[in-house]
Amino acid sequence: GYGMLLFLFLPCLCSGQAVPLLLRFSSFLDPSNMVYLRWDHDEQEMITFELRVRTPGWVAFGFSPHGELSGSDIVIGGVFPNGSIYFSDCHLVDEATLDEDESQDYQLLSLTQNETFTTMMFKRHLCTCDLNDLDITMDTARLITAFGTDDTVQFSKGQKFSKSLFLMKYRGSSDSTDPKIFFTYDLRLDNFAVPAEETKYACTFIPLPMVKQKHHIYKFEPVLTPHNTTLVHHILVYACGSDSVLPSGIDDCYGADPDFALCSQVLVGWAVGGESYQFPDETALSIGTPLDPQYVRLEIHYSNFDLLPGLIDSSGVRIYYTSELRKYDVGVLQTGIFTFPVHFIPPGAESYRSYGLCNTSQFDEVNGIPVPELHAFAYLLHTHLSGRGVRVAQYRSGEQLGIICEDKKYDFTLQEVRDLKKILTIKPGDEILVECSFQTLDRSGITFSGLSTMNEMCLAFLFYYPRNNISSCTSYPDILYIAHMLKQEASDTVEGMMAMDFIDWDNETIKSAEKAAKEANQVVVIKTINVTSTLSSDNKKGKIPFSIPLSENFPALRLDFLQNDMFCIQAERKGTRKDVKLALYPRI
Repeated sequence: GYGMLLFLFLPCLCSGQAVPLLLRFSSFLDPSNMVYLRWDHDEQEMITFELRVRTPGWVAFGFSPHGELSGSDIVIGGVFPNGSIYFSDCHLVDEATLDEDESQDYQLLSLTQNETFTTMMFKRHLCTCDLNDLDITMDTARLITAFGTDDTVQFSKGQKFSKSLFLMKYRGSSDSTDPKIFFTYDLRLDNFAVPAEETKYACTFIPLPMVKQKHHIYKFEPVLTPHNTTLVHHILVYACGSDSVLPSGIDDCYGADPDFALCSQVLVGWAVGGESYQFPDETALSIGTPLDPQYVRLEIHYSNFDLLPGLIDSSGVRIYYTSELRKYDVGVLQTGIFTFPVHFIPPGAESYRSYGLCNTSQFDEVNGIPVPELHAFAYLLHTHLSGRGVRVAQYRSGEQLGIICEDKKYDFTLQEVRDLKKILTIKPGDEILVECSFQTLDRSGITFSGLSTMNEMCLAFLFYYPRNNISSCTSYPDILYIAHMLKQEASDTVEGMMAMDFIDWDNETIKSAEKAAKEANQVVVIKTINVTSTLSSDNKKGKIPFSIPLSENFPALRLDFLQNDMFCIQAERKGTRKDVKLALYPRI
């Protein structure tokens, strides 16, 4: 059992205070704010954590492949009543079997306890090369925390929490400059009665601040009604074109009245686990000029799984804006697959990849004046419940330049704006390819692209400067080609979509559909910010570039220095990675 586990006893000097490190990032890991994590990472691929738990007993922290205990890479520590400490790098074989790792790859920096808190500070390499340790990557991490009231480690009796978090952030709040004079403005619902339904999308249209001259929105953060924090699933704010005719009141976003789904250009977004976001110092969203939106659509997705009655909510987003203008206006470009039922995902798929193409060569024509280079600095990825991964690649003259951004462990419950490591230039004529990976093992019917949570989307929003008039550049495949490759009769788009229901889906037909959708001609649709004056290049065809994104973001071979004069070699062959630990000569 857990109590029998032998821990590594460390000399008492560890229990002294470590040199306080500036850890730029922090988050509570549980709904009651009992578990507080601070962390940071450095150029040496080392990540440091400080875990503070409101308990006098044992504490555990680690990483899980899918959010469950079994298979987790976990570190456990605490202070015995006599003042000696225990700390160990372990893994959970299953929910009832905890084993200590042969290779102890977490280094304890300090471990202290008082009547209220146990605080543990430790560090590890992003990649340890220990098969029992999970790599920390540019993907969403599933964090596991647990704790007990005494020093007998028993997961069955302790409190346990799982939370998705993106650890590889590049900018902390201390890295940003706040303007001297700023204003706040809340975009939120007013005492909305949340229905006793599992899922509700509530939408309303709100004016942006009325300013006489240009101002910049430089930061936004969620404003959640305190007792409803577990109820609000995600919040999106969409910009409305100046000539949109908008409805009043609050209604179902994707219900009977289609007007409540107007305005599709995302300005800001937040979801469970997300924090506030501040734009880099040189950039911000413009308001107050004739080109700027005057209204936004506020969309709040509620998950009332316990069907609680009588809930009233006034959640939303708080924006910070200033008259101290920054150098560049931010634009948001929506890329990926045009949301239209021509995009479908077969049922019973372990993994099904879909592709959306943006060809920027028509931007000048659609924009009306030449579009300057786009300098992308951040991104927001979006699929619905069956999405498992999203990757965005950049092509120039048919050659892949690299991956713009990706998340191979995408989690629908954590949709947030993330910074790119460095600013990326997209030149006129470049192609942007969005690849989404879906899993539909739990579905018996086809999942079509659409607005409901049970439909699917495959989108990547790129935040860039300087702003232009293009709001989206997406594509959808030629459904007739797909139908014919699957040996179905169809003479128009509607027949092509309907034909998908006649297919007997198995591994072979799923792979054939994926291949046909990738080979088909792509209809590229480019839209401008004013929805009604859309010029879409429906007659322009595109092809998915043949060199599909690399299977990993690793170079073919990578060397890492580890402790104890070991090297870690990561070799990649045919998309599989082999981690090899080699003892080489000590470094000089």
